[in-house]
Amino acid sequence: MTKTLRLIHGLTISKRNFQNKSSIYALDNSQRSLHNKTMVLKKRFVVLFKEVGRHDIGLVGGKGANLGEMFRSNFPVPDGFIVTSPAYFAFLKENNLAKTIKHLLGETRFDSSESLAKVSSCVQEEIKKAPMSDELVSEIYKAYRALGGVFADALVAVRSSATAEDLPTASFAGQQDTYLNVRGESNLLLKIKEAWASLFTPRAMFYRHEQHFDHFRVGIAIPVQKMVESEKSGVMFTIDPITNDKTKIVIEAIYGLGEFIVQGTVTPDHYEVSKKDLSILNKATSIQTILLKRSGRENKTVRLSKKAGAQQKITDKQVQEIARLGKKLEEHYYFPQDVEWAIEKNKIYIVQTRPVTTVNIHTKKEATLSGKKVVLLKGQPASPGIKAGSAKVIKSAKEIHKIMEGDVLVAPQTNPDFVPAMKKAVAIVTDSGGRTSHAAIVSRELGIPAVVGTTDATHLLKNGMLITVNGTVGEVYKGSIVTNKSSSFEESRTPLVYTKTKVYVNLAEPELADAVAKKHVDGVGLLRAEFMMAGIGIHPKKLIREGKKKIFIETMAHQITTFCKAFFPHPVVYRTSDLKTNEYRNLVGGRDYEPVESNPMLGYRGAFRYVNDPDVFELELEAIKIVRNKNGLKNLWVMLPFVRNVKELIGVKKLISQAGLYRSDTFKLWMMVEIPANVILLEKFIRVGIDGISIGSNDLTMLITGTDRDNSEVAREFNEQDEAVLWALEHAVKTAKQYKITSSLCGQAASQYPRLVEKLVGWGITSVSVSPDAIDHTRSFIAECEKQTK
Repeated sequence: MTKTLRLIHGLTISKRNFQNKSSIYALDNSQRSLHNKTMVLKKRFVVLFKEVGRHDIGLVGGKGANLGEMFRSNFPVPDGFIVTSPAYFAFLKENNLAKTIKHLLGETRFDSSESLAKVSSCVQEEIKKAPMSDELVSEIYKAYRALGGVFADALVAVRSSATAEDLPTASFAGQQDTYLNVRGESNLLLKIKEAWASLFTPRAMFYRHEQHFDHFRVGIAIPVQKMVESEKSGVMFTIDPITNDKTKIVIEAIYGLGEFIVQGTVTPDHYEVSKKDLSILNKATSIQTILLKRSGRENKTVRLSKKAGAQQKITDKQVQEIARLGKKLEEHYYFPQDVEWAIEKNKIYIVQTRPVTTVNIHTKKEATLSGKKVVLLKGQPASPGIKAGSAKVIKSAKEIHKIMEGDVLVAPQTNPDFVPAMKKAVAIVTDSGGRTSHAAIVSRELGIPAVVGTTDATHLLKNGMLITVNGTVGEVYKGSIVTNKSSSFEESRTPLVYTKTKVYVNLAEPELADAVAKKHVDGVGLLRAEFMMAGIGIHPKKLIREGKKKIFIETMAHQITTFCKAFFPHPVVYRTSDLKTNEYRNLVGGRDYEPVESNPMLGYRGAFRYVNDPDVFELELEAIKIVRNKNGLKNLWVMLPFVRNVKELIGVKKLISQAGLYRSDTFKLWMMVEIPANVILLEKFIRVGIDGISIGSNDLTMLITGTDRDNSEVAREFNEQDEAVLWALEHAVKTAKQYKITSSLCGQAASQYPRLVEKLVGWGITSVSVSPDAIDHTRSFIAECEKQTK
């Protein structure tokens, strides 16, 4: 029997022919047929499961390709068809949507959940209201009728399959939406358009931005699949997702539809099976209190009795049969699989498979525990590691803005909308969910500890409580009892990238200083005074009046010292206070000292305030002297905000000199460039005597374009890549270079717009300053830009 060799594109050639040089490059008739068939498929808007396979990702996305591959390979997959990604792109073109969407995306501030939500809503509405072509509608109807027959409308699930969603190099699968219990032609068309629109949900847009995917190079296909009315459902990993033990298959199961297990709404049963002989090695039954089931065209939540919910969800025989399918899938794909399964009338179905994205991801040294362990909570170990941090309890994705770098995120469960906050967190703790829930999978992808299924974490843990999360054993302890702390800002395991252009970080919270300083960063390019002053909570003028100015000076000195110690000998650029009057008024006693202004952004702030009433600025200078002179931390520099004219700069420099602080090799004076006048008259500002500039792209863009980015009526016009703004950036950077002073950019633009960074490096910028989570990818991109400019 002739042995065959499989090629990656799915063609087969005989071993005998392979050894014949003359036939290496020749396709036989069957291969030509397959090649021609592939070319034909690429032009079609609707294809059947049986017509596609794993090599058709570009046409039907990862999910669609896997469904077709499994169906053709005789795995128990419910039948269906796929509306291809060419259909989506044709729909955009026919309705001229690309131009509209690009314009809206250009206005998005990806660091703002409000901006993401607003742009997302606009884009989705544009997609949903646009009509489909008659040709596409006809093809969809034909395929749908074939599923249900002439006289019956099939009940289907409308899924989404982005062309970059389930590839081995991508993560965070499930960024787009799925619609269940869809029946009828008109409903089907509506849900297909909603699925297309879900390519532009806030979480999907954020994901592509973070991964540096071009929004218009990512297509979306829509698998339409016969519904399995699951009596039981679950998830299977053909490798232990916690330990990466390849000899085990891990299965988790619940009653009802599978959404509750993926979302982590309920805590599932847990089974571990030997991959070698399919013997059950371990099983743990959980108490399930609710299940999700179909009711008409909707799903409804049904309560379970304690007795029913405590029973083993699937039989041992079913555990082994599911494991057998998992083993077969892994052998078929030659890679560990993450599989979703369902049981209807005792028949097992596979509804999705994708490669496990976390194999071999945990290679860092784990922290250890010291001191007495006071166990607050126990749950399931979902992602290994030990981290300590401040608990932050949030009940829904609407509260993710409350999560700060270094917090422990505590929630009932998580979904894809939580991802931006999860990327900031040092660890995750949830009330419900298992080791295959969203919280567990994403935590493993991020490499942070997670404990899930604790039952009442959101009730027992309070905001600000210091806790230690042990994701390896599934326990949460009181206090910080970690040694060899491997914080959430651990250095990358890949070789360090070095750049001529320095990469600084923007910081405000002293408790993050030690953790961020361990990253591959060149210092602090923007240390904001405002957050520290807000922490004191009392207006400085009130403290001065009450003879308590020492409190302000010592508190500020202590907090600045924390940063300077952590980053020593790298520079810490302290931007002196720039609270606007409305912000100052919120401090205790603030209403006694601050006027009410109609436009505080252009009001009593910055350098003018220092010169007009120097009392508070002089307190800051005293704090700076303590840090530099008493504490010996000469890496502290100063940056002046909102300097309207050259006269103000001269006046502020005089105050600094009178305080006994003088520019030197170890004491640099920078000026923020955030007003058009700073750009236009930059040469005159430089001649007065400054060592560097830092461009505040947010304020500069607003003032150049006359656009308030916080005003919803005009926010869409805010664009940091506007032609006038780019001219200003280029002029500022090149002027600084001409006069041999340093130049930096401290707005979010440096981490959001790679093409802008490319321009800045080309013009000769000496540094950028970004948020902690953007340090590594910004440096990597700068390194590529520097190679190109050599």
